[in-house]
Amino acid sequence: MKRRDFIKFSAGLATAAAISAPPSTASAQSKAVFKASDVQPAGYPTVAATESLGKKLEAATNGRLSLQMYPSAQLGGEKETIEQTQIGAIQLLRVSAGALGPIVDDINVVNMPFLFKSIAHSEQMMDGPIGQELLERITASPTAGMVGLCWMNSGARSIYNTKKPIHTIEDLKGLKIRVIGNPIFIDMMNALGGNGIAMGYDQVFSALQTGVIDGAENNPPSYVFSNHYTAAKHYSLTEHLIIPEVLLFSKRVWNTLSPDDQNLTKRFAREAQFEERERWKKYEQEAMEKAKAAGCEIIEIADKTPFQNAVKPVWDKYGPKYQDMIKRIQAI
Repeated sequence: MKRRDFIKFSAGLATAAAISAPPSTASAQSKAVFKASDVQPAGYPTVAATESLGKKLEAATNGRLSLQMYPSAQLGGEKETIEQTQIGAIQLLRVSAGALGPIVDDINVVNMPFLFKSIAHSEQMMDGPIGQELLERITASPTAGMVGLCWMNSGARSIYNTKKPIHTIEDLKGLKIRVIGNPIFIDMMNALGGNGIAMGYDQVFSALQTGVIDGAENNPPSYVFSNHYTAAKHYSLTEHLIIPEVLLFSKRVWNTLSPDDQNLTKRFAREAQFEERERWKKYEQEAMEKAKAAGCEIIEIADKTPFQNAVKPVWDKYGPKYQDMIKRIQAI
């Protein structure tokens, strides 16, 4: 039996057993350890905030519910772990909204280039009614199989590469730049003049080292703490995307939890949203300092207008579908 099929088979048995158990048996179950996954390393803000959620859940339930964290893509990249969460083999998963967009189309609205005016603007979206509405759309999706718990910060994404400093849009032409596997991002990078290459985050470092790609685009902590900065020394602050992270729970397993346990998990997830944000600000600063100390060239883009104008075809192609939500977000 193939590994993936075995995982699905095992998860199916476990889920079926949990669902078929009578309420009295389910409530009397001694312990449940939720498996949590993140592609980022231990200590990363999203990892630490999810672990904190688990500790609070364990304390509130006297150890009945707890969490085992698997950072550094131990259980697979974002695509693989999304699939495992859908079948219940993973219970808690932190992924980029960029990776979630192809599965829950409504989420693609936050993946539009240059949508947010600033990080603060994106935070207001996450914290307010629009953020809650988008989480509920994840949960309501008949095909996602996941519950949207909360948002987490991931700063602004910029372009780094191994070849040369990018000061203007012309400098990007012809460079092979890794993007998240979402058609919006491939079209965006191509519109900017680069060659958008869809690739799993867990493959980027080796691809930079071997020359399979010339560069990638991500936030400063991902650039530094996944060691991409050791291979790609030129980091240009294009800040073309501000994509939130999403913390998800497997719907198969969620439906076996009592309403009290669900409410506890939601409450601690909301707290994790703000806890991660404070950690993020410090982590981002540390990342930039580390990159500079390592001799990386940090390039400020004085005028982003040419970059913004270049992605107009992306807005023309995808924008009309999300027009109403875009207007609401821009009006915040």
